[in-house]
Amino acid sequence: MAHRVPTDEELLTSGDPASFEAFYGRHVEAVLGFFARRTRDAELAADLTAETFAAALAGRRRYRPAAGAGGAWLYGIAMNKLADAQRRGFAERRARRRMGMERIELHEDDVLTIEALGGAATATALLQVLPDDQRAAISAHVLRGMPYRDIAAAQHVSEAAVRKRVSRGLAALRERIGTRR
Repeated sequence: MAHRVPTDEELLTSGDPASFEAFYGRHVEAVLGFFARRTRDAELAADLTAETFAAALAGRRRYRPAAGAGGAWLYGIAMNKLADAQRRGFAERRARRRMGMERIELHEDDVLTIEALGGAATATALLQVLPDDQRAAISAHVLRGMPYRDIAAAQHVSEAAVRKRVSRGLAALRERIGTRR
């Protein structure tokens, strides 16, 4: 007898954490691609993806299947996150310029690296090849969606050090999975 695959709506309305994990696994790559195409910024795409799923997890109790499909609900959240990022982006760029801080720019290869990190088993295996500091920084920022400032505070290092660890770690992972700039 074939195993029935639950719908997005069933996954969202279940209180079981594994159900949301399945919903996440089903949609994370598509949402990341959605943001990557619209922002042309792998780091921002990863941040917005994390923010979208965090908001979906927090709001899943308010989701009602009668109001629309689960995927459409998720993309509604994604569109709101994108609009918020576009509004705040101007202010953040201006603040970075005032402080003399340049943002590390990631390239299309980084999007491939981030997508490769989408699966938990793949991510765990890939991250094992990295030094502890890079593994911790990528795990916190890319996989868990933590902002650089929070990671820096938790690790008692500068935000620039965390950015460098993520950048170097992603470069090592690109090399490992065969994507190069």
